[in-house]
Amino acid sequence: MYSGPSDGEGGGCHEAAAPKKIPSASSMPWVRNLRRYVGSGAGLGSEALMELETKRILLEIFKERQQKNAKAGKIPSFYKKKPEEGSISHRVQGLAKYRFLKKQSEILLNADDLDAMWACLRENCVIDDATGAEKMNYEDFCHIASLCTEQIGPKCRKFFSPSNFMKFEKDESGRIAILPFYLYVMRTVSLTQARIDMSELDEDSDGFLQPHEMEAYIRGLIPNLAQLRDMPGAFIQMYCRIAARKFFFFCDPHRRGKSCIKKVLLSNCLQELMELHQESEEEVPDTEQAENWFSLTSAQRICVFDEHVRRSKAGGGNTREMDFESFLDFVLALENKDTPEGLTYLFKCLDLQGRSYLSTADMHTLFRDVHQKWIDGGNYELCIEDVRDEIWDMVKPVDPLRITLADLLACKQGGTVASMLVDVRGFWAHDNRENLLQEEEPEEE
Repeated sequence: MYSGPSDGEGGGCHEAAAPKKIPSASSMPWVRNLRRYVGSGAGLGSEALMELETKRILLEIFKERQQKNAKAGKIPSFYKKKPEEGSISHRVQGLAKYRFLKKQSEILLNADDLDAMWACLRENCVIDDATGAEKMNYEDFCHIASLCTEQIGPKCRKFFSPSNFMKFEKDESGRIAILPFYLYVMRTVSLTQARIDMSELDEDSDGFLQPHEMEAYIRGLIPNLAQLRDMPGAFIQMYCRIAARKFFFFCDPHRRGKSCIKKVLLSNCLQELMELHQESEEEVPDTEQAENWFSLTSAQRICVFDEHVRRSKAGGGNTREMDFESFLDFVLALENKDTPEGLTYLFKCLDLQGRSYLSTADMHTLFRDVHQKWIDGGNYELCIEDVRDEIWDMVKPVDPLRITLADLLACKQGGTVASMLVDVRGFWAHDNRENLLQEEEPEEE
């Protein structure tokens, strides 16, 4: 039978054992050797060595400038003038941009890669007995990720992250449908490719596209858009001009003459343009074709105005008449009255006095011509004061004596109000809204 040590001999055994000390990094030979190996740069590729050397040089330049500014008591420079075209700095910047975009293109999935991923998804999914949808759980997701990495390469691995799996709606068994996931991959690839293409056209690399750069991007898309492949060559330049104008109307609100690439990528305009990939225009009714600003039917309808303007100018017309770009903005505003951009444009037209608000007197002036056309059309007698009161009830302005742009945007009926004031057909549609709504409802069996 074991008996503990007597008092005074090994009594410390009853106390908590002292924790062992971890040897310092300097006392472990393998750590010293690893640090020496990494620090020397041995084993690194030529590109990594070049990046390290570039980083060291730039850091030295930065420290040197900081010291000079500190001695001189100057504020560090926060603005650097762009290099002159043709200079060494300009060429180096262009080369760096070219290499970066080329590297981004190489790690992007192509059409064959997307087809292989779709085939892999379908071969390794399960069929939902209730809905017939093709789904996968997280184990399937990880398995498909391994198969795609083997077949396609590591560039597809980023799409199979746990966070991506959690983005999609799951059923009671924790499964997601494969189609939404595949569409997510396709959209990501498409937007990334669009950003690369736009960045290549961005001559000054400031993240913005000027009108001629946007037109060049659209011109490059035409051969890949099913509905535009048969466009007459003589019409391509005019089409690009018309199509590019919508991007600037919505993505250049301050009218600076350039549109942010990030804003273009996230806009509905790009999505509307990409819809022309899908089907041939011959299978789509003319009314649906005209609803898409980028369709060939819509562009040909609009370009008639340009022919009219050129003929009138040749005949000694007024030099102050609307040019083609201004006309495109006007048409876009009328066709998009319910958007903030369209309503902002129309409000400037309605604000006859330039006071940033509309008064009751302005309502009489604006509605006078609409009222006259309403009576000439054989409609019932109309009281302008009643229309004015109805508009005030619709808008509910903060100031009861005036309507501002903010009031129109806040009431969510600004497009309807603008239509009532500028077009007798818009007022007729509002006056007959209940009948029109009944006609749109499907008839009961």
